[in-house]
Amino acid sequence: MDKLAKIVIPGDLISEKPLKIGEGVFIEDGKVYANVYGILDQKDRVRVIPLAGKYIPRRDDTVIGVVTEIDFSSWHVDILSPYEARLHIGEYPGRIDQSEMSCYIRVGDLIVATVLDVGWTMKVDLTIRENQFKILRGGKLVEISHTRVPRLIGRGGSMISMIKRESACSIFVGQNGRVWIQGKPENVRLAERAVEMVVREAHTSGLTNRVVEFLNANK
Repeated sequence: MDKLAKIVIPGDLISEKPLKIGEGVFIEDGKVYANVYGILDQKDRVRVIPLAGKYIPRRDDTVIGVVTEIDFSSWHVDILSPYEARLHIGEYPGRIDQSEMSCYIRVGDLIVATVLDVGWTMKVDLTIRENQFKILRGGKLVEISHTRVPRLIGRGGSMISMIKRESACSIFVGQNGRVWIQGKPENVRLAERAVEMVVREAHTSGLTNRVVEFLNANK
């Protein structure tokens, strides 16, 4: 039977020794405490993976956004956050005229972008000048909790790479919880079911082996 991960709540004492820490924890008087409600992870560093809450963008996050509006100098982008993001025309990889913005990125387009900055008023600025910028056309968009993204990606990208390989699909995962899958219809459905399995069973051990068995049995 799989061993359940430890669930902690804010204020729980995690360790009495200062350790290498990640998100979801804080140090006080030389001790490490949980800062959010979630799953305790102590593999590479001590952190707590939140079990709830909306995606809060951070600088350098890579996200999948949906373009909702175009104004005179920016594309407005939904990134599954309480805060609207904007992509300024100056952050497009190439010089374009304002009157031609909709020729390059249209309302309804899915884009892969990087969070350039988050202001103190939670104004979110995006950029697509990075090499991995894409407009995602076709395929299937799946939305999961952003808290499950690290588990879906896996250590060193191991989990998502395995799902890509075994399902023969192209898959891109945004840190905001959007997952884009492209391939043959039957393969896309298989990959989607594997993603759902990871999300559903993220708190259990032995998950990678079970996902491999599931994919092999359903190809």
